[in-house]
Amino acid sequence: MVLVSAKEMIEKAHEGHYAIGAFNINNMEWTKAILAACQQANSPVILQVSEGAAKYMCGFKQCADMVKNIHDHMGITVPVALHLDHGTFEGAKACIEAGFTSVMFDGSHYDFAENLEKSKEIIKLAHSQGVSVECEVGGIGGTEDGVTAKGELADPEQCAKIADLGVDFLACGIGNIHGIYPANWEGLSFDQLKAIKERVGDLPLVLHGGTGIPVEQVQKAISMGISKINVNTDLQLVFAEATKQYVEAGLVDDGKGYDPRKLLKPGREAIVERTKELIREFGSDGKAWN
Repeated sequence: MVLVSAKEMIEKAHEGHYAIGAFNINNMEWTKAILAACQQANSPVILQVSEGAAKYMCGFKQCADMVKNIHDHMGITVPVALHLDHGTFEGAKACIEAGFTSVMFDGSHYDFAENLEKSKEIIKLAHSQGVSVECEVGGIGGTEDGVTAKGELADPEQCAKIADLGVDFLACGIGNIHGIYPANWEGLSFDQLKAIKERVGDLPLVLHGGTGIPVEQVQKAISMGISKINVNTDLQLVFAEATKQYVEAGLVDDGKGYDPRKLLKPGREAIVERTKELIREFGSDGKAWN
């Protein structure tokens, strides 16, 4: 099965009141683990790559080729989209050319008029190639690839203007942040989410910064129109903890425990199990069509 645009799976999630997990990949181990989890859970999935991670993995074309080759080798039958996360204008265009099936253009740091104009251009280009598009209004808090935002509440009127361009799904700030949430975090603003949804109608919305938000808040957001949930830090934490336990248990020195295939296995397995847990929380388990 070939990689697909994220448009259909997100629309089905919106109609069915569940959400698709969009899991960031950082290398081959992440890709294998997330695909294995989604296949086991019979769930559609979005594998996404930040520009920083793509640079680490030797470029957008390398990422696209790696995902496609691993996908085919593993015999994956659930729908899989390959998405650019928080893309620049030039990055989004490069990913369309490299074979990504979905892109995000994050123009939230521009003044709104420029964000609107650049979003319009990316949407036109992507749709001409059958590629789905996510845009953003209101900076998501925290730091993503060196870009820091304090966590704005998106303006519903601006969201409506981006929606009118024909974007496929929209990221909007509702108090969410990237990374680990501080102890004094006030939670998601459901009033803001309601106001945005009233202005954008049936357009699916995206929740960035999915790590650490209480499950009940995540599920309430899904019930109110969130159809894509981004996860990165969560899987990094479980991978690091499992790897740490392997090393601290002295297993590196047990026979050929230093072999990277053995060293990385506990972390990979931890990603598989945590991804399946998140899929169940988001409600996408059993929702693949094949």
